[in-house]
Amino acid sequence: MPGQQPNLFAFPTVDDLATALRTYLIEAQNQGLTRHDAFKIGVSGGSLPKTLAQALLATPKSDEDKPRFDKWEIFFCDERAVPLDHEDSNYGLLKKDLLDKIPAELGKPTVHPIDTQYLNDTQELADQYEQTLVKSFAGRDSVRLPIFDLLLLGSGPDGHTCSLFPGHALLREADAWVAPIEDSPKPPPKRITLTLPVVTHAVKVAFVATGGGKKEIMKEIFEEGNGLPCAMVNEATGDRCSWFVDNAAVEGVSFPRRAFL
Repeated sequence: MPGQQPNLFAFPTVDDLATALRTYLIEAQNQGLTRHDAFKIGVSGGSLPKTLAQALLATPKSDEDKPRFDKWEIFFCDERAVPLDHEDSNYGLLKKDLLDKIPAELGKPTVHPIDTQYLNDTQELADQYEQTLVKSFAGRDSVRLPIFDLLLLGSGPDGHTCSLFPGHALLREADAWVAPIEDSPKPPPKRITLTLPVVTHAVKVAFVATGGGKKEIMKEIFEEGNGLPCAMVNEATGDRCSWFVDNAAVEGVSFPRRAFL
């Protein structure tokens, strides 16, 4: 059905991708500011913080092109149960690649890392992070699910996103906003993650995937689905979902590309 398919935007280079991603981010930011004078965004780890930094730290072309970081509330789509300065920490990655480099004149975002006093109890770690969401998005008694302005996701070589892995029982979690996982097939094994209903409830969802190493899984996500977490997000969000990829990542994928305007 028209409007029910995700937008697949493919670019010749990662530089071109980053330029388009910036335009998309500023537009999502401005829509968030219009809605509630804030921009509530969830980010993932992996290579995403680096691409995000490339997009957002470029020199603004105009006042309209400026990130309003003082209005940003940054959450983590998933996080590893490690100290914040650990090399596996998604917060640590974002801090190194982006947060530490934001020019003072663009303002300082509000960032919500995990509470590291609960690293040894992933259920409590997840519950505490859920309470962080509850405080920001109104109480659980008044909203069934938080509504992020934007979730920025990556795709693993197995089709996982956040810390939602293919065939894992967590894909069926329907009540919690944030869930623990202790048996991640990818190290480190102990993590917390936003659940699928939260991910698919966002106003906008954007995936960033680059490199020829992604083309086999991209083919499976877009042509077969196979219950892969990335495909489940595509199916549930339709045209609220956009993929920013380089040509190498979708070589041989028969899904129609859209022009990024």
